[in-house]
Amino acid sequence: MIKARDIMTTEVITLTPDTDIIQAARVLLDNGINGAPVLDGEGRLTGLLCQSDLVVQQKRLPLPSVFTLLDMIIPLSSTRQLEKEVSKIAALTVAQAMTKNPVTVTPDTDLETIASLMVDNNFHTLPVLENKRLVGVIGKEDVLKTLFAAPEKNSTQEK
Repeated sequence: MIKARDIMTTEVITLTPDTDIIQAARVLLDNGINGAPVLDGEGRLTGLLCQSDLVVQQKRLPLPSVFTLLDMIIPLSSTRQLEKEVSKIAALTVAQAMTKNPVTVTPDTDLETIASLMVDNNFHTLPVLENKRLVGVIGKEDVLKTLFAAPEKNSTQEK
C-alpha cells in the first residue's frame, strides 16, 4: 500500500508569516507549486499559503446583505465571515492571507486517505508532519504520479 512517505516531496519550499504577499506569490509561481507551508521562527507549522489564498485578493469586496425592520438594521450574513474576507483581500503579509491550522497528514497516511482529503475538501497541498515537525508536502501532482506506477504493478500481479 502506498503511503505519504512514498510520494511526498521532502525538499519543501516554506514561507514565514511575515513574508510580503507579493514575494510569496513570486515564490509559488517561480517554483511551479500551488502552496507552501508557513513556519514560525521555531520551525512549527502555523499555516499554509495556497494560490487560492492569493487569488482572493482580486475578488470584489462582498457587500453584506441586510434588511431593516422598525428602523433596525439586521445583517443576513455573518460579520465574522465578512471580516475574514476583507482581511484576506487586504493582506500584505503571508500571516494575513494564509489558511491557519491546515489539515495535515503523517508519513504513514495511506494514499486513499490522502486522495479523499484532496477531493472531498478541494485541497491541493497537504503538509506532512512527524512528531509535530514538517517532513514533507504532498501536492496533487504527487498523487497523479502514482498512476504511472499502477500499470507496472498490475502487470506483475498478472504473471
